[in-house]
Amino acid sequence: MAILEVKNLKKYFPVTGGVFLRRTGWVYALDDVSFTLNKGKTLGVVGESGCGKTTLARCLMGLYNPSEGEVIIKGRVVSKLNSQQRKKLALNLQMIFQDPFESLDPRQTVKQILEEKYIIHGKNSGNLDSTINRLIERVGLLPDMLSKFPHEFSGGQRQRIGIARAISLEPEIIVCDEPVSALDVSVQSKILNLLLELQQKMGLTYIFISHDLSVVKHVSDRIAVMYLGKIVEMADANDIYNNGRHPYTNALLSSIPVPDPESGRNRIILKGEVPSVENPPAGCNFNTRCEYVQNICREKEPELLKNADDPNHLTACHLFHPPIR
Repeated sequence: MAILEVKNLKKYFPVTGGVFLRRTGWVYALDDVSFTLNKGKTLGVVGESGCGKTTLARCLMGLYNPSEGEVIIKGRVVSKLNSQQRKKLALNLQMIFQDPFESLDPRQTVKQILEEKYIIHGKNSGNLDSTINRLIERVGLLPDMLSKFPHEFSGGQRQRIGIARAISLEPEIIVCDEPVSALDVSVQSKILNLLLELQQKMGLTYIFISHDLSVVKHVSDRIAVMYLGKIVEMADANDIYNNGRHPYTNALLSSIPVPDPESGRNRIILKGEVPSVENPPAGCNFNTRCEYVQNICREKEPELLKNADDPNHLTACHLFHPPIR
């Protein structure tokens, strides 16, 4: 059952210039993104910086209104909800931010941070202290830490506080915006295992955004690869890693570090720079860096289509879906 649907989502930001700050163009941050996500599953979203991952997260959360398209959560279109309805939606939709220090109020104690959501949503009846104690223990911290401020914790502990805040109202969907990228490698695995444990116990659905393919593989059921505001490939996690098809996906996979220096693995080095999101190339967005580029790639934008041998594997590439002439 689909708990989240994204249909033809677009988000453009105006570019202004001149004395009167007139609009001179658009930044195409998201350009026709579509997918569905079933309850209890995890969709990993990967790509280089600037590909639109965080913009996607903010559109899902309702922090940005889409320029076109729809975000549908449990049958309700987010952009059509009023402020009161969005507040109610927040009970089912929460976010874990990338920087665990910047996302916590430095003037509040941990207890005040965790109490805030209960108070805002009128869920503070009963013994709130015992609720907060159980919540902090659920993420692997001790109740005597509740009187401390965020600066007194390590990065991993701060992210556990952020996770506790996200699950406090028992949401169904959590958007994880690079939740381990700011942490040491030794701490990352502990946070990832905590997220998986909470998912199993609470039946959570995750959107897991990261630039690290090795991290995404550990937690995702399906993976969407983004490039310049578009999804270029989407498939089950194992299919992406064992049978990646899009040239950009294969370049990302080749960049994953291998612990064996004599493995003989060939690294695919992409030539050129990522095109400007203000002026994307005609045809396929990846044609300026692709070693397999053909004339049709510069003329016609490929659609994200199912592969003939695997309907669950979608690719936007003329190599696999040549246009019918």
